[in-house]
Order: sequence, then C-alpha cells, then structure tokens
Amino acid sequence: MRKYTLGSALLSVALLLNTGVVNAGPGKPSPKKIMNKHALVVTNRMEWWNKARFGMFIHWGVYSVPAGVYEGKKYPGLGEWLMHDAKIPVDTYQAYAKDFNPTKYNPEQWVLMAKDAGVKYIVITTKHHDGFAMFDSKASDWNIVKRTPYGKDVIKMLADACRKYGMKLGFYYSQANDWNNPGGAAAGGHWDKKQDGSFDEYLDKVAIPQIKEILNNYGDVAELWWDVPTDMTKERAAKITPLLAAHPEIVTNNRLGGGVQGDLETPEQYIPATGIPGRNWETCMTMNDTWGYKTYDDHWKSSQTLIRNLVDIASKGGNYLLNIGPKPTGEVPEPIVDRMKDIGAWMKVNSEAIYATTASPFRKLTWGRCTTKETPDGTTALYLSVFDWPANGQLSVPGLKNAAKSATLLANGTALKFKKVADGLSVDVPANAPDANATVIKLIIKGKPDVETIIPSASADGSFVLSPEDADLKGGVQSEHSPSNLGYWTNPKATASWQIKITKPGTYTIKAPVAAIGEGNAFNITVGGQTVKAVVKATGNDGKYLINNLGYVNIDRAGITTITITPVAENWQHINLRAISFDYKGNAGTSGGFTIKQQ
Repeated sequence: MRKYTLGSALLSVALLLNTGVVNAGPGKPSPKKIMNKHALVVTNRMEWWNKARFGMFIHWGVYSVPAGVYEGKKYPGLGEWLMHDAKIPVDTYQAYAKDFNPTKYNPEQWVLMAKDAGVKYIVITTKHHDGFAMFDSKASDWNIVKRTPYGKDVIKMLADACRKYGMKLGFYYSQANDWNNPGGAAAGGHWDKKQDGSFDEYLDKVAIPQIKEILNNYGDVAELWWDVPTDMTKERAAKITPLLAAHPEIVTNNRLGGGVQGDLETPEQYIPATGIPGRNWETCMTMNDTWGYKTYDDHWKSSQTLIRNLVDIASKGGNYLLNIGPKPTGEVPEPIVDRMKDIGAWMKVNSEAIYATTASPFRKLTWGRCTTKETPDGTTALYLSVFDWPANGQLSVPGLKNAAKSATLLANGTALKFKKVADGLSVDVPANAPDANATVIKLIIKGKPDVETIIPSASADGSFVLSPEDADLKGGVQSEHSPSNLGYWTNPKATASWQIKITKPGTYTIKAPVAAIGEGNAFNITVGGQTVKAVVKATGNDGKYLINNLGYVNIDRAGITTITITPVAENWQHINLRAISFDYKGNAGTSGGFTIKQQ
C-alpha cells in the first residue's frame, strides 16, 4: 500500500473521524471516503459469514502474464497494478491476452485445496482494474473468451466446481477503475488517449451490464467485493445499488463509494489491534507481497504466521480473506499449495476454535489469543490458542472470575488440571507444546465470561508499558496498526486511559515515542488524581517518531490505579503516540501517594 507521511494523512484523518475508515483496493489507496460508522446489524443473511471466519481471495487475470516485468524492468509495485505503474499503452497491454492460455487450470483442484485448508468461501476477481473480464461478457469484448487462445469462461467453471463441493463463491468487481475500456476511471489519471471517454457512459455501457452478468449468470453469489471507488459519487453509486435489491442474500463490502456503507469493513494487509467494534470486518491479506502473480516475489509468510493470523483475526471477531495469485497457466504456485496444506492440517485438529466463534473477552493475553463459543447449557467454551508455551508448566488466564468446569487439549482430549489463583486461573500444561504453531486448550467455564480488564505490570521490577491495544479510547482517537500506535488524534477532547495494577511502589520515569507535525503539542498525564503537562517534540512532516522524556512519578503504594492522557487544547494539532513506558528507578521515598514532575 502507498506510504503516507504524517502530514499527508491529515486530510484523510479529518474525513476518518467524520465518515469512517478509508480502505482502497488491494494494494492501492483510494482518495475517496467511504461511510462506515454504522451500527452492526446481524441478520440471517450474515449468519453464514459470521460463522465462516476463513475465506480465500483469488487475484487472477492478464496481469499474470507480464508478472511484474515490463520491458525488462522489474516493477516494485503489485503484480495486478503493472499496467498503471509502468504506464503501459492500451494496445501493448492488450497484446498480453494472446499469451494468457491457462490450459492447466483445474477449478476443482482449486476448490478442493481451499476446502482441505478449512476455507468456507472463495472470492475471485471477475474484473480487476485492467478491465479484463474473466468471464464471457457481452458488454465488452475485452474478456477471456474473446481475446485469449483459451477461449473459456473460467468463472463459470469455478462456479460449477464450487456448487459441486459445497463451497460458497463471491465475486470481486472493479466498478470504477478500468484502464482499458474507454471512460473507465484511473487513480491518478489516464496516460493513453484510448482510455479517454465518459465515465458515466462507461458505467452505463460496461460496468452496470457486467455487474448484471455476474449477478445473474453464475448461480448464487455469496459476496460482492467492490474496489477503489475513484469518481464514484452518490448519484453514480445509486445506479448500482438497485441491482442488489433482487439479490438480498449477497454480502457486500464498503468500497462501492458514494457513501454506501455495505456490510463489511475491509482492513487490508493488517489486523486491527482491537478489531472493529460495531461492524462486521474482513482482513484481506497476501501470502507474499503481491495480490496478482509475480515471478520474482519470494517473500512468503510462514505457515505459522498465516495460522496465527487466522487465530488472531477470529479472536477479534473478524474473517480472514487470504489471497492466492495463480500463474497464467492456471497453476497455483507451490509455496501457496504448501502453506494451504499446513493450514489445513492445523484446522483439521483445531477448527472448532475458529468456526462460529466470537471475540475474546480478554483485553490482552501475553501468550496467545482466545475465541469463545456459548453453549445451550449455560456454559461458555474459551478456546485458548497458545503461541508462546509457558516454560514453568503453568498457563495463566488473567482476570478470569468465572468458575471453570473443565480444561482439555483440543488436539487429543487430554484433561488438564486447573486452579483459581489471585489473578484469575492457572492451568497445568505439559512440558512441551503439542503444536508449535498454536496449541489450543478448551476451557469450559460457567456462564458468560466475566473478566477483569486491569493490566498487570509486565516486568519483575514493576516497570510497565501502556500500549494502544490496552487503552480505553474516547472521542475519536484510534488504535492503529503497523506498528501499533494511537493515531488520528485530531480531537483535543479525545482521551486514552488505562487501568494498571501497580505491583511495586517506587519512582518511575515516563517516556513515549511520539510523532507530531508542529511545535506546541502537549498532553496531560493524570495518575491518581494528579496531573502533569507533557510537551512533545515536533518531528516534522516525515512521520518519524522521537522518544520524549515526559517526567517521573512517585508511587508509594501497590494497587490499581487509572492513568489517563488528555490533549491540551491550545496548539493541539495531531500526534501519533506509539506507547508510554513507565520504567522503575528505585524506592519512591515519599509518603503521599502520587507525585508527578516534568523533567
């Protein structure tokens, strides 16, 4: 995705606070805003989707022929964006279709690979931004049937295979960006006169007829995945939304444009730190660095990373839409096949901890993740997916107040002993982890989860770090990703607070890495009813973070307290705050509770 500097993000920040997150097509951001701050409405239509948790994205088209290389140059961008990034002329690009001949395409093999991996639905690109239809379209002859030696409708073949094996099928369709059909939008503008034309005429004569084709010609459509709504106004989107009225069962995403919210948020290439409360959401992610096939992209995520991503996403109440990019021959690259097999092996044992689960009741677990499932008999199953196996043979479940009924290893049903402890529950576990990727312990508790969300001090000496994931946020500040930080903090009335359990009285120095555009940004740190004003250094417009020494606090007693950060309204512009560390420096030597001083 395009990298934004701190300064260039300001406009989108303001839009974000008013209208919601802007997420563009896989790999590229859109300048258009998309409404998404609406209450979650759970209907029977969404029931299958909320149970599925795991889908497979497929990016496949003519772009797999050049595979990231044009005129001998390897382009660093995404495979499917090559025409745009290299500014390839229309005639030159269309010549690639003559070499798109997927004679080794076996849709049943694809579906079975997905099914064996535990995938519950597939979403495939019917037309990406290069405008090439992967189906037999009457609206444009720039399609696989009319322009390739293969001459077959691969979407129909996949739809047949999905029906045969009980796999739900959804369609990606680029409704606005189209670099080959005249009049189609192009993020950043056209570069070939053959692309010129009326966008409204393109919508009326190409996009809308093709949407009708994919909705009506291939059986039930599970999900419609719009992308990059360049130039999509409210009026233009209103030409498309009526087409969905005849297909109320279809799940749609938030990228149509024109203020249409859809059913799903679409975080791209990242997992939201705290999920997206109040909305259904689906993280789409590549296995390497590109969506469409590139011959030289060997930067593959490990199977362990992919499995843990799936667990992490489920633990936050989302779905994982994991991408594959087939070759122009129709073959799936071997590294993808291998990873799908590994995920499948894990899912065969542990899928109970993924399907039909809800988000974790715990704010943070240092050793892994948790998913939940309520049972008709008034108990709740907590699926504890352990990434970092405890060396002392004791798995701590912090803050859990419920009485436990049983604990078993999901892999083999081995019963585990457990006991109540001061900070929750402790489970006796074997010396070695049964699964290095994620070992799941099924813990049955009485009633619905009742969890104390106080953050324990992390270090033996009492030092602790207040992270974005642990914060209670109010007023618009958001916990962001890559790396984790508190961002979009434009509202001086927004606050972040943490409940912390102090385990060791003493003096703590306070430090924080902060990115701030201008001079004069300051916030108040409040601990135990006392406040200090902390002025942060300006970092300029390049997005860099500087460590700020914010002062120190003397705490003369252990126990639970709340730490709150509130902006100082005067001169407040915008900051990104990565974390706040409280480093223990010795005995407080005071007798009056809390003392804070600016350094």
